[in-house]
Amino acid sequence: MWFLVLQWLHVLAAIAAVGANLTYGVWTARAGREPEVLPFVLRTISLIDRRLANPCYIVVLVTGLLMALIAPIPLTTPWLLTAVVLYTAAALMGILVYAPAARKQRQILETIGIGAPQYKDISDRTTLLGVVVTVDVLIIVFLMVVKPPLWG
Repeated sequence: MWFLVLQWLHVLAAIAAVGANLTYGVWTARAGREPEVLPFVLRTISLIDRRLANPCYIVVLVTGLLMALIAPIPLTTPWLLTAVVLYTAAALMGILVYAPAARKQRQILETIGIGAPQYKDISDRTTLLGVVVTVDVLIIVFLMVVKPPLWG
């Protein structure tokens, strides 16, 4: 019974986190057509990250590790080990690269403006980083659902 509750929490948190992240491109594309709302949109994306997506990713990690212990599924199982490595990469990239770039993007937008070349550079960088992290996370979802025999 506890395993099923953990699994439900795990899937629910993954849906919320990944689903929220997948909307960011829509938010920014729409705001690009109405630049006066762009500061609000970027602040809202940051809020969604801090209050919804990132806490849900922590729940995903904790419940996933607990399920692996209960099942028991060795963390060296190829699909699980690969997912843990990709999760670590996504988390580090998000914390150390994406978040500072997004803060800089908001700061440049609010001080210099959307027409500044610095804004276009940082906007392009955060978009690329966002795509890389999103692809990473989608690969993790694939690994969790399909559980492919990667080696061994």
